[in-house]
Amino acid sequence: MTTDISAALEVRRRRATYRANYRGTKEMDWLLGKFAEAHLSGMDEASLAQFEQFLALPDPDLNAWILDPARVTGLEFAALIDQIRNFHDLHQTLDRPMTGSER
Repeated sequence: MTTDISAALEVRRRRATYRANYRGTKEMDWLLGKFAEAHLSGMDEASLAQFEQFLALPDPDLNAWILDPARVTGLEFAALIDQIRNFHDLHQTLDRPMTGSER
């Protein structure tokens, strides 16, 4: 029984990894795919279920939420979005103005 549950969870992880890597836009493929490859193996069933729900949302919404933290306040996915932003170190790069040499 435990083996069946573990096998089913592993199948879901592989599907979620695939869906994260093949979103339709290269930016989202990279943002979500790299995060999935690094974190899905350690996700429990509840975290995986939330990530699967997150992946079902349209790319423009996900992109806006990941790149603009002001839009995330109060969303059920706020903690997951924060994890993705932290994974990609987006807090440092997006929360401060770019200098002339970075443009």
